[in-house]
Amino acid sequence: MSQVEQDRQAILDAKQKGTLATLMTYARLSGPGWLQGAITLGGGSLGGSLYLGMIAGYDLLWLQPLMLILGIVMLSAIGYVALSTDQRPFEAINQHVNPVLGWGWAIATLMANLVWAMPQFALGTAAMQQNLGLFTDGNGDVICTVILLGVCTLIVLSYDRGGRGLKMFEIMLKVMVGVIVLSFFGVVVAMGLEGALPWGEVLAGFVPDISLLWSVPESYTEALANSGSNQSFWEGEILNSQRGRMVTAAATAVGINMTFLLPYSLLKRNWDRDFRGLAVFDLSVGLFFPFLLATSCVVIAAATQFHGNPDPRLLGEGDATAVPTVVQGKFEGHLQKLMDSQGEKVQLESMSDDEKREHIAGLPIADRRLAAMLIDYDSGALALSLEKLTGKGVAQTVFGIGVLGMAVSTIIILMLINGFTICEMLGKPLDGTLHRIGSVLPGLTGGIGALLLWKTSAKFYVVQPTSIFGMMLLPIAYLTFFLMMNNRALLGDNLPRGGKRVAINLAMGVALGAATIGAGWSIWAKAGGTGAALVVIFLSVAGTVHLVRGGQRSAGENVSENSAPTEIDTGEE
Repeated sequence: MSQVEQDRQAILDAKQKGTLATLMTYARLSGPGWLQGAITLGGGSLGGSLYLGMIAGYDLLWLQPLMLILGIVMLSAIGYVALSTDQRPFEAINQHVNPVLGWGWAIATLMANLVWAMPQFALGTAAMQQNLGLFTDGNGDVICTVILLGVCTLIVLSYDRGGRGLKMFEIMLKVMVGVIVLSFFGVVVAMGLEGALPWGEVLAGFVPDISLLWSVPESYTEALANSGSNQSFWEGEILNSQRGRMVTAAATAVGINMTFLLPYSLLKRNWDRDFRGLAVFDLSVGLFFPFLLATSCVVIAAATQFHGNPDPRLLGEGDATAVPTVVQGKFEGHLQKLMDSQGEKVQLESMSDDEKREHIAGLPIADRRLAAMLIDYDSGALALSLEKLTGKGVAQTVFGIGVLGMAVSTIIILMLINGFTICEMLGKPLDGTLHRIGSVLPGLTGGIGALLLWKTSAKFYVVQPTSIFGMMLLPIAYLTFFLMMNNRALLGDNLPRGGKRVAINLAMGVALGAATIGAGWSIWAKAGGTGAALVVIFLSVAGTVHLVRGGQRSAGENVSENSAPTEIDTGEE
């Protein structure tokens, strides 16, 4: 008996014994959900969690988990379709929905894989050098990149071998996700033991509060009141930053390439309709809970260390020359926007360092304090700020391990997805030489791009179009999954019915609405009218193809109906 048949029998036997036995069996057989967890816990999640904690404290702890739940609804839908039909989704979309949507989905996934590997290599290199103190001299960046590429490639190739290699691959991914979660969880535990956490506020932060889309957190009340006539300006700055983080989280809780990974990782294991319950459980355990723990811990740490706690050196309390250049630049940027709003002709960037410090020192302390509170720090700054709680070595090492784990796991999954994408676009089996070549590509573009592009202005020209196209395709992909879940020709007897169908459609509708609003906001903020025009053009092409195919089908049906009697008549003669 094959492994998949053994697993099927184990599920069927467990269902006869009850819910607890079924859940225990599901836990033992879980796998693809952990792949989703590995890609979700990447640099984007880390940065998003940091910024949410900095801008809103504990008040937005609910946001990322809620958005991920909506993402899991849509992932479960495409998983349900794949397992019910045993048909590859790219083929199913092209045949039953619209080939423009199918090809757009694949191309956006390919672009995302090749481009978003770059910041993961940069993040991994930074963790190795800044947090772990490795390869800091000479060609350290190149050495770190080669190590990351080599390790990730070896792990991905084990997946392609199937059987024992596939099992080892999933075990390694589970270990990496576990290390990520435990690293950030350890930081929060250390903070709790030091009495640095207001647990009441932390728990209250998990209660959804959508009013934060149009109001600032109460923690800014005193600082805003002290800003006098500039209060409305700072309220606008806080609200714009906060709202931007919120809608970005809504649009990116599940990336476009994650929607491509899930169905193919399920089909790779030869799962079918008997495994649909396991697939949903797997997403919950392997994706949701690690994501909830890791991101919540980062938000808590960032909120505790940064929210409402501006760097005193920026306010003239300490050596201002010791402030990192990037931090100083962001501080001056906020103050420059304030002066521009007041019609002042002063340009800080044209002044010498001494002139800047003298001019800034003459500004009201309330304005300087708010400017310092709105700075978004990176993961290295958070690790440094935790030293007073955990000790220098512990803070840097534990946090560095977590960040490095995020980078490595995400690179691995981006490589894996790309192998699937290349095979699917060329209509080839999801393994073998072509899959291996496709898998290596993001490693090469990511490593080379991190060394040559990511630290220069050139990254704008690859990141901007990829980001816009990926965000545009995400709600369109969601709409596609919605249509597939209601397509009788595709699902047949597996089409949900009655109250179950109503509940599924409501949940999918909410997820589609959130993704559409978030993506629309982000595209407009990044590209304005150009981004909107791109969306209109894409949808127009998809609509035209749909109408043309509809006309062809109607013509085909008419020909069939008209020709059938003729054939019968000819036979009778």
